[in-house]
Amino acid sequence: MLDFSPIASAFTVAYDWTSLASSSRRGKKYPKVHVLELSKCYQREGKRGQIGYRSYFSIFTPMLMSQRFVAIDFETANADLASICQVGIATFQDGELIETWESLINPLDYFDWFNVEVHGIDEYDVVDAPTFPQVASEILRRIENRVVVSHTSFDRTALYQAMVRHKLAEVPCQWLDTARVVRRAWGQWSHRGYGLTNVCRELGIVFNAHNALEDARAAGEVLLQAFRATGLGLEEWIIRARQPINPEANEPIAREGNPEGVLFGHEIVFTGALVVTRREAAVLAAESGCTVAGDVRKTTTLLVVGDQDIDKLAGNDKSSKHRKAEKLISKGQKIRILKEGDFLHIAGLES
Repeated sequence: MLDFSPIASAFTVAYDWTSLASSSRRGKKYPKVHVLELSKCYQREGKRGQIGYRSYFSIFTPMLMSQRFVAIDFETANADLASICQVGIATFQDGELIETWESLINPLDYFDWFNVEVHGIDEYDVVDAPTFPQVASEILRRIENRVVVSHTSFDRTALYQAMVRHKLAEVPCQWLDTARVVRRAWGQWSHRGYGLTNVCRELGIVFNAHNALEDARAAGEVLLQAFRATGLGLEEWIIRARQPINPEANEPIAREGNPEGVLFGHEIVFTGALVVTRREAAVLAAESGCTVAGDVRKTTTLLVVGDQDIDKLAGNDKSSKHRKAEKLISKGQKIRILKEGDFLHIAGLES
């Protein structure tokens, strides 16, 4: 019999950081909360059937169980994912947006011009903003023991990296990647075109891209449309998103490369959590000419690194394949380490 321990009771609180008045030239918002409702929830630790990984998740009251989730998005000051400069959180319940919260964050870090061009936030906008440790408790209060939705694993990794940087404890919650949902819910986006902007345009979801709260809201609305399009609910999508796009595709990842491919002569290995499935990455690599192997060895020439699956790193910053590749490189073996996005660009999947 499962041992459930109550960790919170229902309450409502009003909250307003009036002391953090914005000096932003663009009128960006600092933390402001109108009403926060926490239902009674429970925590369980252990394996979840066929998924088989250590996780925490909530069991809500019957009214909330199937459809309550929190969508989150972060913007960063530079390529370091820990340099969070904006957070947006949108809470959905029973198919409706019921609450939003957003804040600028002073990352105590430099702003790269590329990132500023993307989201429009610079060092002047955050000069009076709270730091990440100052807003961490508010983020925690909203996502702890909830189903947390984000589009791609960027936001999950950013939160983890920020927590590590500031020596804060990891947040127990259940993540659901809406990019993986989109690729399984709609066939036209199974291999490409599943970026948030493109998907929202096709689904008729209007939002202001690269604003954290707007991106979070849009990801949540995409998930609601996936519910309606497929008939699957939140719990079903948590399971389905971790399965292959084609659930019956169980063939081995190893394969020979196309002699006419642009990368013919290379042997490639994948590590980390990829946006595409491992099998799809293998097919794409083989079509591009690579011999695909399951592990790093003396014949490996390319290692593609996705966002690391935090649950599988066993306390390390890099996967065992990544560490093995670096060890071989130090001994003189020529191995090029690529990010997944760079590999997809070379292979022609992304422009």
